Amino acid sequence: MSDVKIGLRQNGPLCVEGSISVTDHEGNLINLRDKNVTFLCRCGASGNKPFCDGSHKSNGFQANETVLSE
Repeated sequence: MSDVKIGLRQNGPLCVEGSISVTDHEGNLINLRDKNVTFLCRCGASGNKPFCDGSHKSNGFQANETVLSE
């Protein structure tokens, strides 16, 4: 299996790079059509959950997390 990278977009979605599978609460596989990049909603307003549909751009979502050094 290849490496998967997850990045936080400022005031936006999670950007998942790499081959992943996503299942719903019943274990049904959601077809990602062999996508290598997937955007997952963080704002909660997407009409296509768990995927981002750009709703964060108009709903005022703020999430400016940065990595804290230990």
